[in-house]
Amino acid sequence: MKLVVANESHFKYAHIISDTIGESAKVRGTGIAKRTPEYIQKKLQNGNAVIALDGETFAGFCYIEVWGHEKFVANSGLIVHPDYRGQGLAKKIKQRIFDLSRTKFPDSKIFGITTGLAVMKINYELGYKPVTFSELTDDPEFWKGCQTCKNFDILTRTEQKMCLCTGMLHDPNAQPATKKDNVNSKAFTRLKSIKEQLLLKKKTK
Repeated sequence: MKLVVANESHFKYAHIISDTIGESAKVRGTGIAKRTPEYIQKKLQNGNAVIALDGETFAGFCYIEVWGHEKFVANSGLIVHPDYRGQGLAKKIKQRIFDLSRTKFPDSKIFGITTGLAVMKINYELGYKPVTFSELTDDPEFWKGCQTCKNFDILTRTEQKMCLCTGMLHDPNAQPATKKDNVNSKAFTRLKSIKEQLLLKKKTK
């Protein structure tokens, strides 16, 4: 398995990346915004993406988005092809895209929003912390990307303050995490459950 920084030579994978993201969104039913092949190609072209290949076969992908004049960057679009799930590949891709982000944008805060407990746990191990949406970028173009998510109405109803996704942030200037900051998967599950219950109550009012 090769994990490489993508470039124009990987344009041929744009459609399968887009399709895999789309299919994953259907299965999960939440939390994944649609990305077109053309959008994926832009990320491949500017060297802001990591692709995992098993020989010539697509296995996984993740890309960097830059916001607020490089004040923030997001590691987005993490996807592993169904044939390669359950092998720890997502964690390796997240580590590689995180390292690429730190190399290209050393002073930027790295953030992400996700509903996936496994991704939250990986992010935490990389030094991310759960934060409110107000601590993330206020760039309207970032939030516009959520429009293709089926839960976009929740985001708009709460005036962009919360959704089913959890915001997580890595600040390169923050103090190192201590043992008191440890969060296990049960805590993430509880956090997700609380948010879902709260938002469902809002929806039924």
